[in-house]
Amino acid sequence: MCRFTGCLPAVLLLVSTFGSVHADDWLRFRGPNGQGVVEGEYPLTWTRQQNVKWRAELPAPGNSSPIVVAGQVFITQATDQGRQRHLMCFDRSGGTELWRRTIDFGKVEETHKTNPYCSASPVSDGERVVCWHGSAGTHCYDLAGELQWSRDLGTFHHIWGEASSPIIHGDNVYQICGPGERTFVIALNKRTGETIWESPMEPDGSVSDKGRYVGTWATPVVVTVDGQQQLLCALHKRVVAYDLTSGQELWSTAGVSSQRGDLVYTSPLVTKTEAVVFGGYGGPMFAFRLGGSGDVTEANRMWHIEKQWHPQRIGSGVILGDKIIMANADDPGSVQCFVLATGETLWEERRTGAGPHWGSIIHNGDKLYVQGQKGAIQVLSANPEKFELLAENDLGETSNSTPAFSDGEIFIRTHEALYCVSAE
Repeated sequence: MCRFTGCLPAVLLLVSTFGSVHADDWLRFRGPNGQGVVEGEYPLTWTRQQNVKWRAELPAPGNSSPIVVAGQVFITQATDQGRQRHLMCFDRSGGTELWRRTIDFGKVEETHKTNPYCSASPVSDGERVVCWHGSAGTHCYDLAGELQWSRDLGTFHHIWGEASSPIIHGDNVYQICGPGERTFVIALNKRTGETIWESPMEPDGSVSDKGRYVGTWATPVVVTVDGQQQLLCALHKRVVAYDLTSGQELWSTAGVSSQRGDLVYTSPLVTKTEAVVFGGYGGPMFAFRLGGSGDVTEANRMWHIEKQWHPQRIGSGVILGDKIIMANADDPGSVQCFVLATGETLWEERRTGAGPHWGSIIHNGDKLYVQGQKGAIQVLSANPEKFELLAENDLGETSNSTPAFSDGEIFIRTHEALYCVSAE
């Protein structure tokens, strides 16, 4: 049984109203529709002494990414070996912690040492914030921290923990629940938490009966196919498109599996008509056309590339026109460019400064921001024809997260602190 508690710093007593929702708010993991694209002007360079507006100390390491809503910054956070799981709210202007809502889970679950508990990022529609704490439940709060509803969706066990973030689209919250022995995709009413539909996946556990690692940590995206909006989920064996309203499985394509396992960490990269998915743990990369009915593996496949060993892919890449840019989690870290139509490698660059890339790429105009695990964010040219490093900004703290971008400011989560980077 989980117990809800609230932490209300004295500063909140001075806050009677919250800012209105801004068009530049960053409401979910990787921003609008999870594709990692943001418009506007953002800082090119910073250090701990320059262009850092504020730094807020965090109580423990964490991999989730911040979101920015109505003048507030939210992150999920675990403490006490995951026995306590929190949603933390900070004032955007100065970094003061406004409130913290805690679920007393009271148990220590298995996870990987590089994947602390509460790796799923929160999501908002501008009125409420929803967080998935894995076995500790799904919880919805208003922007003042008042609990709106909670759901216990069951126990999820995997030797590497969880990370798939919820998304909000229309009236529903959508979540890939897993990995674990019981895994499913679910839609919840965002106002009440009521189950709208639930679609089971193939059970995965941690290791298959063939001794291969299995699981998905991907976050879903919404695509439009022939005028119909669909939920696209990269699962551990297939990529599946669901009807948003009913949960009906509309079409699917195989391609994730490899000799080493059925694993996927990255979210699908999509255009109006195509999608690209990268398998995890050296797994394959493949592209396919959106749409159809039933199993469209052969009918829709554009290409599928499986090598003896691809680089490890944890963070998601971006599509730039007819090219794909991917930052890899191998050591010392590499960036690759592929041709979207064929999967051909155009170039590859290994960079020692930033280390492995667990964070996802963010595309801003003529720049790409890539978070390195060692603490540096590399800013690359968004010209896909060649690799060009524009800047390297090292905060000196480990980070497996993806920055949030909002109204000219960058919000960076490390294992030690939350930063606001601003050129003003």
